Amino acid sequence: MTRRERLERCYAYQEIDRPAVYSRAGFPGNDPTYDKLKAYLQAHTELKAGWGGWRETSYPTEHYREAWTEDFERHISILHTPKGDLRSTTLASLKGQPGMAETYLLKDREDAEKYLSLPMPEIGGDASSFFVAKDKIGDIGIVDVSLGSNPGGAVATLFGTDAFAIMSVLDRDIIHELCQREMTIIINRLRFLLDNKVGPFFSMAGQEYIVPPLHGPDDFHDFNYKYDKPIMDLIHDANGYIHIHCHASVKKVFQYFVDMGVNVLHPFEAPPMGDITAIEAKRMARGRLCLEGNIQIDRMYDATPEDIRQETELLIKDTFDDKKGLIVSPTASPFIRGGGEKCFPQYKAMIDTVINKK
Repeated sequence: MTRRERLERCYAYQEIDRPAVYSRAGFPGNDPTYDKLKAYLQAHTELKAGWGGWRETSYPTEHYREAWTEDFERHISILHTPKGDLRSTTLASLKGQPGMAETYLLKDREDAEKYLSLPMPEIGGDASSFFVAKDKIGDIGIVDVSLGSNPGGAVATLFGTDAFAIMSVLDRDIIHELCQREMTIIINRLRFLLDNKVGPFFSMAGQEYIVPPLHGPDDFHDFNYKYDKPIMDLIHDANGYIHIHCHASVKKVFQYFVDMGVNVLHPFEAPPMGDITAIEAKRMARGRLCLEGNIQIDRMYDATPEDIRQETELLIKDTFDDKKGLIVSPTASPFIRGGGEKCFPQYKAMIDTVINKK
């Protein structure tokens, strides 16, 4: 079975010879300590090449920078809308560290109404680079077409976590208007892609902004399920598949992922990072949803290769009894700058345990 065939059968919840094994690839930039790991992943794991080669109308936005500290500078964005300007700021590292949001584009209902006054983006472009990417990856993987943030997640990031939670209580109606707008944009995007024969593997992220404990299952249903399912239905009607990336405590909302038609869910975290064990996740996912995970990323830096071998064997034992629906993966990309040599033995232990599985 080729690596591409193995991933295809995982997404379709069909029997496979062994679990697939994969790692997200958001490595620290310009960090040669990860070169050995990148080469090993390329040679031995199921791969996903990302693609997003369409064009969409951009909105008139001004960008400025100003000094802040010796480690960070402030980036200021001003979005011009028909009803007035919106402003956000981020703090960008000057030393290669992750940045952070400082203020968000939307603060209140008035800002939301300004944002809703924007015209819908036009979608177009040349999709031929998708087929180049597909030919390039060949039998070692698939091309993953990211649709971006899901509607609820996109709206949550416009407000930030705290303001979104408050707005979801005090101004729930306008949150729905914003989600409806984002859903329409994604559906228009998806129709363009399907019309151009792009697919069948699509992905979204962002559901993790609307999960327990900050939000209840009703919020997940109202802001994730309600607006995600029409997108997934369109994908499935075109014989496509959808991958969802969602951290957090998902036990109380896991069935919603299954019911709205998620084909692959990454990750499914046990306490203390989450609240669902691998056995529990498999029980709910069985026959319908492929699990991707679930070796905690910090273990790749702090555990021993033997620890990882045992954790990988236990994961396979707990979730692969039907020979279907498992992509062994860390819970996130390698993330520690300069830590490539430290995590390589643990990654190798995970990968070797999977590929030697009979």
